[in-house]
Amino acid sequence: MKERKNKSPYAIGSAVVIAILAFLFAFPLYWIVTGAFKTPAAINAAQPDWFPVEWTLRNFEVLFAKRSAPLWELAVPFSETLTGKTVYFSVGPTPPAAFRWLINTVFMSVAAMVLTCVTASLAGYALAKKRFWGRGLMFTLIVCAMALPKQVILIPLVREMAALNLSDTLWAVIFPIVGWPFGVFLMKQFSEGIPGEILESARIDGAGELKTFTSIALPIIQPGIGALAIFTFINAWNDYFMQLIMLQNTGSLTISLGIAKLQGENATDFGLIMAGAALASVPIIIVFLAFQKYFTKGITMGAVKG
Repeated sequence: MKERKNKSPYAIGSAVVIAILAFLFAFPLYWIVTGAFKTPAAINAAQPDWFPVEWTLRNFEVLFAKRSAPLWELAVPFSETLTGKTVYFSVGPTPPAAFRWLINTVFMSVAAMVLTCVTASLAGYALAKKRFWGRGLMFTLIVCAMALPKQVILIPLVREMAALNLSDTLWAVIFPIVGWPFGVFLMKQFSEGIPGEILESARIDGAGELKTFTSIALPIIQPGIGALAIFTFINAWNDYFMQLIMLQNTGSLTISLGIAKLQGENATDFGLIMAGAALASVPIIIVFLAFQKYFTKGITMGAVKG
């Protein structure tokens, strides 16, 4: 029989600290999910119930009953310039607006995630492995842009989206996220680890630039792309400020902005807020679980890079 190894006090203490931190981070999610099923009296009670005594779906019923909006609206491009009103060639059924808001948020976050990963991986690879004039200056400007608050360029962004007839559309929130300097910086750091000999061998074998990137570079930087995907998805999902500025119409709202609009019509309803937050947390949890392996590996690899 193998002798049982005694765990060191350091290992035991680390496990205890990690367990406490995990509980502290998970407790807000637990409180939101359970609060979504509590009655208003239980939520506002002076002595809170740590577990719902009386379960209710009232908060979700209020969330789904306040407003309605078409499930989708496919508009004719630039039709506003012809008649002053948007022309639609397909309009879906009209369910509760919360469904539309959730679909809008998922679409916005996924589109921003995909476009950011594509552009940032290409730009990071070029900055790391290509030698061209102004390369150092360009990377310096990207690093400086990471410290630039989005509020500083808010007015130019709003005017640019209006000039492109994208005002009050989800694309007005998506496009500013795609040019994320942090994404380019992160992918450049990962691309630095691609061996130059492998790239040179691919060129000798006759592979073009796109073939070299997709077949050689992309598998190597895949952990970084996974980490960037999670960062971008969460950043787009939580970008309340840009959503508040760019989106006005009921059919174009996101779930967080839609809940805030409902709160503006009524007294503060914490049950409604928790129901909306619980609904909004589901896609984020799914995305994190799907990319967890790449996220963990990407963070680990990034920690040892110079």
